[in-house]
Amino acid sequence: MYLSVFDIFKVGVGPSSSHTMGPMVAAARFLDMLRQSPFQPEGLRASLHGSLAFTGVGHASDRATILGLAGFRPDTYDAGAAEAALARIRTEKHVSPENLPPLRFDPQTDLEFDFGPPLPGHANGMILRATDAQGDVLLQETFYSIGGGFIRTEAELAQDEPPDSGRPVPYPFGTAAQMLEMAGHSGKSIAAMKRANELARMPRTALEEGLDRLWRTMEACITRGLTVDGTLPGGLNVRRRAHGIHTALLAERGMNLSAPHTINDWISVYAMAVNEENAAGGQVVTAPTNGAAGVVPATLRYWLDHVPGATPAKIGDFLLTAAAIGGLIKRNASISGAECGCQAEVGSASAMAAAGLAAVLGGTPQQVENAAEIALEHHLGMTCDPVKGLVQVPCIERNGLGAIKAVSAASLSLRGDGRHFVPLDACIETMRQTGTDMSEKYKETALGGLAVNVPNC
Repeated sequence: MYLSVFDIFKVGVGPSSSHTMGPMVAAARFLDMLRQSPFQPEGLRASLHGSLAFTGVGHASDRATILGLAGFRPDTYDAGAAEAALARIRTEKHVSPENLPPLRFDPQTDLEFDFGPPLPGHANGMILRATDAQGDVLLQETFYSIGGGFIRTEAELAQDEPPDSGRPVPYPFGTAAQMLEMAGHSGKSIAAMKRANELARMPRTALEEGLDRLWRTMEACITRGLTVDGTLPGGLNVRRRAHGIHTALLAERGMNLSAPHTINDWISVYAMAVNEENAAGGQVVTAPTNGAAGVVPATLRYWLDHVPGATPAKIGDFLLTAAAIGGLIKRNASISGAECGCQAEVGSASAMAAAGLAAVLGGTPQQVENAAEIALEHHLGMTCDPVKGLVQVPCIERNGLGAIKAVSAASLSLRGDGRHFVPLDACIETMRQTGTDMSEKYKETALGGLAVNVPNC
């Protein structure tokens, strides 16, 4: 299955790509099914299962489902319009999606959190139903949110690999070994091969404009996070810290008080700014998920602002290289915390960021692959244990440390010639096996780890 850079990086809304964006996208797909069906529905019902139930409130899965059924989509999300729609739906108890009649939907009775066994296909399952006037089901579909905002129906998930109906791409690498082999034969960088693949399926202007939009959205998210203060929603009363840290760093730099290790604080504060915005429900870019959305932009911003010779002209190469690595991880393991823990989210993001940074610093394909492997290897076994099911503790700081590891991994790889002991493919497979063996308590259910050992109020 071919994964575009715009599959790995998607403009969306916080706090979670799997638990917020996924249900919203699933609801939008269900509305499209209704529009094409011969039935005349009068009502809607939804049930959330597995991790979507256990951490759904903290991840705003209920809000996302309601808004999705009302016609909202992550890439065009308007916070003000969403709040108005939610208030209206709770009062009027119906939704009015475009090109469909008003449909009965009472969030209190028609949206169920099922805390029983998860659905068989995936930890993040949901069932959407359309009903007639008597409440009988006219149309039903099971959706699975498999991480990074990706959605599969029950039938699609049953296929080992969804069919790829697009045009053939010139460099169809499905493993890191194939990627390096193709780079060696072609003499092209990973970014150049990825760019050629993208151009086989879209015009150059669409690619360049899309990459530019991704970085503009990431950069705007950092800027908002560095300027906004206050307390994050959800009940933990977690204070936003990025603004205060950034203010202090600017003052120290102006007074020449910064110590050499202070660069780690700059890297961290960029990542924390993004993830505080994500926790507040702001607009972010999945990279490859919302919970790990701060790592790639923080590493890119570090390179642009703190590394001599950095140029915006190479941002596209950074993102394309990172997307190539993210695609390999998603294809051969997972980017979902509900499947494989946080190693699949922040670990994947750190590998992507390390590869992107090594590429724009002039690394060879072998050094880029080595950078990704170093970053991923040192996240193996990391659990997903969000306190109160919120994407706040330990998620926000964890992105900062993931970005620091990415920079260190890129630096280490560039000190060598690309030859190393553990191949990236072996590291990805190890992550997959570790995630399979990991207890469900540590996979985004908030039933283990920090989630049960730290007071939730």
